[in-house]
Amino acid sequence: MKSCGVSLAAAAPAFSDEEKKMAAGKPRSKTKEGTLSLTAEEREELSGLDSLLFGFLNLHEDGAKTETLLLKAVCCYESLILKAEGKVESEFFCQLGHFNLLLEDYPKALSAYQRYYSLQSDYWKNAAFLYGLGLVYFYYNAFHWAIKAFQEVLYVEPSFCRAKEIHLRLGLMFKVNTDYESSLKHFQLALIDSNPCTLSSVEIQFHIAHLYETQRMYHSAKEAYEQLLQTENLPAQVKATVLQQLGWMHHNVDLLGDQATKESCAIQYLQKSLEADPNSGQSWYFLGRCYSSIGKVQDAFISYRQSIDKSEASADTWCSIGVLYQQQNQPMDALQAYICAVQLDHGHAAAWMDLGTLYESCNQPQDAIKCYLNATRSKSCSNTSMLTGRIKVLQAQLCNLPQGSLQNKTKLLPSIEEAWSLPIPAELTSRQGAMNTAQQAYKARHPNTEPILGLNETPISQQPLPVHMITYSQVDDQSSPAKRKRISSPAKYLEQLRTDRDNLNTTQKLMLQQLESQFVLMQQQNTFTLPHNCTNLTSSTEEPWRKQLSNSTQGFNKGQNSHLPGSNDEQPSFSTDPALYLQAASTNIQTSHRMLPTSSVTQGTAFNHLSHIATSGDQQGICYTKESTPSGNRSSVPEISSHTEDKPNGCAGVKGLSNRVQQLTAEPICSPNSGDSTSPNFISDNPQISSLLIGKANDTMITGACDKVNSIHPESHTTTNNSVASLHSSIISTTALKSVDHTTTFGVTSISSSHIRLQTVNGKGLENSHSSKNTSLPMISRKPDSPIIPSMSVSIYSNSTEVLKACRNLDKNGLSNSHNLLDKCPPPKPPTSPYPPLPKDKLNPPTPSIYLESKRDAFFPPLHQFCINPKNPVTVIRGLAGALKLDLGLFSTKTLVEANNEHTVEVRTQLLQPADENWDPTGTKKIWRCESNRSHTTIAKYAQYQASSFQESLREENEKRMQHREYSDNESTSSDNTGRRRKGPFKTIKFGTNIDLSDDKKWKLQLLELTKLPAFVRVVSAGNLLSHLGHTILGMNTVQLYMKVPGSRTPGHQENNNFCSVNINIGPGDCEWFVVPEGYWGVLNDFCEKNNLNFLMSSWWPNLEDLYEANVPVYRFIQRPGDLVWINAGTVHWVQAVGWCNNIAWNVGPLTASQYKLAVERYEWNKLQSVKSVVPMVHLSWNMARNIKVSDPKLFEMIKYCLMKILKQCLTLREALITAGKEVIWHGRTNDEPAHYCSICEVEVFDLLFVTNESNFQKTYIVHCQDCARKASGNLDNFVVLEEYKMEDLIQVYDQFTLVSEFIMLLQYHPPLLDTGP
Repeated sequence: MKSCGVSLAAAAPAFSDEEKKMAAGKPRSKTKEGTLSLTAEEREELSGLDSLLFGFLNLHEDGAKTETLLLKAVCCYESLILKAEGKVESEFFCQLGHFNLLLEDYPKALSAYQRYYSLQSDYWKNAAFLYGLGLVYFYYNAFHWAIKAFQEVLYVEPSFCRAKEIHLRLGLMFKVNTDYESSLKHFQLALIDSNPCTLSSVEIQFHIAHLYETQRMYHSAKEAYEQLLQTENLPAQVKATVLQQLGWMHHNVDLLGDQATKESCAIQYLQKSLEADPNSGQSWYFLGRCYSSIGKVQDAFISYRQSIDKSEASADTWCSIGVLYQQQNQPMDALQAYICAVQLDHGHAAAWMDLGTLYESCNQPQDAIKCYLNATRSKSCSNTSMLTGRIKVLQAQLCNLPQGSLQNKTKLLPSIEEAWSLPIPAELTSRQGAMNTAQQAYKARHPNTEPILGLNETPISQQPLPVHMITYSQVDDQSSPAKRKRISSPAKYLEQLRTDRDNLNTTQKLMLQQLESQFVLMQQQNTFTLPHNCTNLTSSTEEPWRKQLSNSTQGFNKGQNSHLPGSNDEQPSFSTDPALYLQAASTNIQTSHRMLPTSSVTQGTAFNHLSHIATSGDQQGICYTKESTPSGNRSSVPEISSHTEDKPNGCAGVKGLSNRVQQLTAEPICSPNSGDSTSPNFISDNPQISSLLIGKANDTMITGACDKVNSIHPESHTTTNNSVASLHSSIISTTALKSVDHTTTFGVTSISSSHIRLQTVNGKGLENSHSSKNTSLPMISRKPDSPIIPSMSVSIYSNSTEVLKACRNLDKNGLSNSHNLLDKCPPPKPPTSPYPPLPKDKLNPPTPSIYLESKRDAFFPPLHQFCINPKNPVTVIRGLAGALKLDLGLFSTKTLVEANNEHTVEVRTQLLQPADENWDPTGTKKIWRCESNRSHTTIAKYAQYQASSFQESLREENEKRMQHREYSDNESTSSDNTGRRRKGPFKTIKFGTNIDLSDDKKWKLQLLELTKLPAFVRVVSAGNLLSHLGHTILGMNTVQLYMKVPGSRTPGHQENNNFCSVNINIGPGDCEWFVVPEGYWGVLNDFCEKNNLNFLMSSWWPNLEDLYEANVPVYRFIQRPGDLVWINAGTVHWVQAVGWCNNIAWNVGPLTASQYKLAVERYEWNKLQSVKSVVPMVHLSWNMARNIKVSDPKLFEMIKYCLMKILKQCLTLREALITAGKEVIWHGRTNDEPAHYCSICEVEVFDLLFVTNESNFQKTYIVHCQDCARKASGNLDNFVVLEEYKMEDLIQVYDQFTLVSEFIMLLQYHPPLLDTGP
């Protein structure tokens, strides 16, 4: 298998005389110096061990010998590194990382991997390293970095043998990040892969079903769950969890039938689930909820009791028990249950509200205020205003009461302080002590791990992680009394003893004295601190998703009842100062938390991997109730009433991967942009080894500030221009492309000096840094399945004969026939923010605008040059319609209805908001996510809506005028409107978008009118790259229409493949535009990641305050009717309609090096992100070579390099298939046939199409790329290979595409520069 790529030849110089003696048959366990050494046999065995075996080696059962060998290897390596003072080959650290990963010693694995990363400039060539690093980040819930590492693996090696494992993890991480489209895609990619995996196919299918449920696609989820139940030999745990989810869905979702039928089905499903897994505490809890909803109180109590017995510490269960007690008029028992709930989860808003309601019903307003106040401080509380109002009412009542009346009144319940501190019954303490004893015994057997129930393969190292990554917070799991089960009510017992003090016998009096003394002692020891002040990152008020994950369904692991320890020893605020109540309630004070930066650990992502399935209800606006919400993940505060509408279960568990993510109590993981941090503390058993792993501060980038953390993409590694390192990475800077030396960089992907400096160790180059001590170090020689692919020193000016000869010689150089990729290129990266940053007064630059007065102005050649100048991200051409006498009325709503009233319109339902702001639906905070629901209608129906919207606006204007007459203070009225606007609820509007005008029969007049435009902005022209595609791409090389009402939004985006865009406002209203230059798209990408958004696929509306703080310039302007907006290549923009208007738009591709370069960069970035490129750049490049003459040397070199690379791939792949005995069948192409994409991974497939036998027989031609075809059928038995182009034709096109001088271009080709139009 492929690993570090270290050959025997490279390892030979590292062997010392001692190792040579051992290889000769004189093995010794120790050398004369006393250091451990490895025998030749051990080195041979270790050569086959790397990250690819993670999850497939069972070291705890039958792998004791391998575990011993790995431990020995680690000790040996650490000893040798220490002896050499760290001056060793970088591959040593990579191997050390692999060994520690297999031993599940994650901190040491991370340290070793990061050391390798800092020393190896071309680390990206090592797929096994990237995979191992991704697994470590994944383990620590650093999803931001894990996603990057896994994506890079698939980019540099699409046929990676653990691609299925990667797709599975990517699916899980994207689901947690609420990127459901990406999640589904990766789950499906994992499902079709026939390679072995740590999860079975049915478990992956379960994840897909749960993904549907998370998206509220309940019918799809129900169908998927039921289909799973039809699977033969379905494992019991999978069956139990599927039935559990079906039961919970029927309980919550109204769409699945009437209430009686739903509850009956829910109970049946849950009972069947318990038959499959009787020990599922979550199923018992759900069953109790169902019984409670139909009034079967006794059955509900029994079920809740079973849930408590089966699973430790469930805040939801205790809250539900409290509700039942309260309904049964047992306030003391209800109090105890609620106390248990809030002790387990300080942020359980439902329990705090119910507890406040209980105190209020018992006429104890002071305690009720305290509970309501704690509810408002919970981050899961969304109706804070209602609670704040209730607090004010109670406070007013307190102020009106006679002084001393409360003190003289008998309390029905203990105060919140007293209830919080009540002791635990003795039998529970002894039971918990037994549990602690068992845990200590386990730790004695596994000193480096901390067991979590049900996760026997997922240790958490007791060693702290390096400071710049994660630091464990040591929190006692049993610090809070509620961490232990409460089966009886000690408060009730104590109260009874106090009431009957005079009638107690001797034993009872002694018990009363003991309880009272314990109560006083606990009061003295307790320090009441606010939950929202807890710095522990697992505090439920801070990260509510953690509690949801740990307290929700049990999962496939039998007996799963792990609970995430939080700082529950820190207690809620019980201050009695009335002023504090009102102040905190009215302002909703929130103390800042130490949150995990989203650039390194995505918020809401830590979870016990696959043992619990996470959803993000908070981001989907799911309003849970106290009876339905998995603790800690409530998007809105539950209703105070005991039974309200239930929402779906946010979690379901399944059997974990072998490296399930642990629920860690963690410090922040520094992101590259998160500022300074303490120096990294790389971990090793030996402090000297630690210092060597760290390296000296002046020699590596892994010390000092957080922005130098080696986490795949440190910003300091790249220059401003290092935005992509792609398939075409060398297309600009050089004509002689020497790719033998993989460290050679080119213009597009030049590496800064700081990156080159990583190749030094202790101030010396690697070639000079090895002392005599270093030469004796034994390197384990790896056994890669496929050697590192050699590249070819073929110039783009070489003819096809030389390319063909080089391809046929590749086998002699070690090329595997299975490889499709010949030249490995670094994965693309977003650009860093341009340096130096702009001053604050330059962040609102004036928009380049050109005013036209005549037709001559529109066709003036400098206008074209001005627009395509990369220095101008946007150009507004004012008065274009008037100058060209365009009949914009052809695109008016009235004309459109008359022409084609039944034409389809895509509708986006949005919220009406101010153009420069974007609020969440409740209007409480500014966000980046810009949600809109998709539907469809017709032009006629949308025209009706557009007209009625205008009439409604007129009525509102009349009402406002009446208000102005009644109120003289206009300023206060405006202020009230602003406050109402920001607090919501917002008005709903509909935006008619993506109306296709490509049919020249339906829209003949409209399309003919657009031929009046200058050539460079026309839909079709010889100088437009998109006109050379040979087929239609709707909305790009065709016209699309947009019908708008005020507030209609086109969210932030770059055009497909960074092509330019033309947009004309038809009117009658205006549009407001926001534009950011192309060089800052990396900054916006970072903001999207921090907000759990996909830059390419999600819908987002930037917060201008964030952009200005990051020194991002924003062009802002109004587009009036008749104005044309030219969006230059790569420009980021977002638009909002000011009035009622229609717009038309399309894309163009200027024949420039800048446009082609940006298009290719986005093509490669899309490939890295597993996003389909709408423009098939390979297909386009070959058509350009056929159709046009190029005189620009830069553009020529880029196109020629692309042609050479694709020609090499086609030649090599074809030869390999024929050599393997696979027939290549001629298929050809038809006129206007679109380019082909893989039906699985959506990458472009050129020339050689892999089609299943069935689809070939049916003539449906479902195309696969080679990698996806081999994943489905390793020897391609189920596929036929179709050829689109004759190799002779491609060779001819390649040879005939040559650089033409400008003089010859003027003689042979006359572009329409001076065209005055029709």
